[in-house]
Amino acid sequence: MSSVEPTMMPVGDAPSPATASAASDRTVSRRAALEEAVLPPLVALMLAAVVGDVLILSFGQSPGAVYRLLLDGTWGNAYGFGQVLYKATTLMFTGLAVALGLRAGLFNIGAESQLAAGGFCAALVGLILPAGIPALLCLPIYLIAAALGGGVVGAVPGVLKARFGAHEVIVTIMLNFIVLALLNYLTTTKLHVPDTLHTAEIKSGALTRLSDMSHAFQGSAANAVIVLAIIAAVAFGWFLFRTRRGFELRAVGLQPHAAEYAGVNVATVTWRALAISGAIAGIGGLNYVLGYKHYYEEGFATGAGFLGIAVALVGRSHPVGIGLAALLFATLSQGGLAVNALVPKQMVDVLQAVVIIAVATSVPEVRRLLRSARGGGER
Repeated sequence: MSSVEPTMMPVGDAPSPATASAASDRTVSRRAALEEAVLPPLVALMLAAVVGDVLILSFGQSPGAVYRLLLDGTWGNAYGFGQVLYKATTLMFTGLAVALGLRAGLFNIGAESQLAAGGFCAALVGLILPAGIPALLCLPIYLIAAALGGGVVGAVPGVLKARFGAHEVIVTIMLNFIVLALLNYLTTTKLHVPDTLHTAEIKSGALTRLSDMSHAFQGSAANAVIVLAIIAAVAFGWFLFRTRRGFELRAVGLQPHAAEYAGVNVATVTWRALAISGAIAGIGGLNYVLGYKHYYEEGFATGAGFLGIAVALVGRSHPVGIGLAALLFATLSQGGLAVNALVPKQMVDVLQAVVIIAVATSVPEVRRLLRSARGGGER
């Protein structure tokens, strides 16, 4: 009687139907998430471009010529590109600040005052530090000062919200007026250089500008703080998606009652989120104080805080999206100066508003259509 050896299939060579189905579901889920992240903003930008064409034609100019001039004045030369990077750096910080609040279900309208407070505190430190200290040794001190300045301003509405239920939108709007007025008072009465609206220059810690490394960027304000902005974006993503605190923050933003039922302290997450949000915006003040002018000046933050709201919304509160949105709005801001020979600069300001409105109106509709199409395909 001959023995027959059974044929053995190595375990793991062929995936089980359940494993294959799970892998397929993950692929579909990732593709759907990518579609919902990319397509809605693209549709919004296309709508904004159409409106921009109409505006340009109303001034009797060719849209192609205006857009070509805009690109030549921004990405088409080293100086313009440097200015785009400088403006995008500040917008990345304010956009990240607003986005962190949005992820927690909070609307931080106070990035303007938090940015100014961070820059002011950094300038004070720069006046106190002795001259001659290397920039790398000073930088941690400046970072702490700027983060504390913006963080304290951000923590105030956070505590009022957590303790008394005060709406963060009202409180942050009011704090913008209070903080900016206080900083302007201190600057003009106590710290200003005679016949100016700014403090004396910092004594140590000024950071390198791109023009120091390449003569092509001569006159541009772009500086090494852009590296801090990139690091902040990476840290933002890591904190939100790779840490327990970030998970709790997102859980509170999505469904605070469910998060509280699961054991999350909603009040603590609320004030902590606004404090961190303010700290991020405050660090953005270093772009002006350490990288550009090397002093605090009244009004240096004008518009950057509020434009950060648009950056966060267009960027869908994701670090990669915020970086791209910051470049977009910085390009439009700098491009407004370049196209002023053909159309009024205010037209670009209108175009920025159109982008925000287009995102607010088209994103939900495009997402609904995508989900409806996927549901129809499944049926």
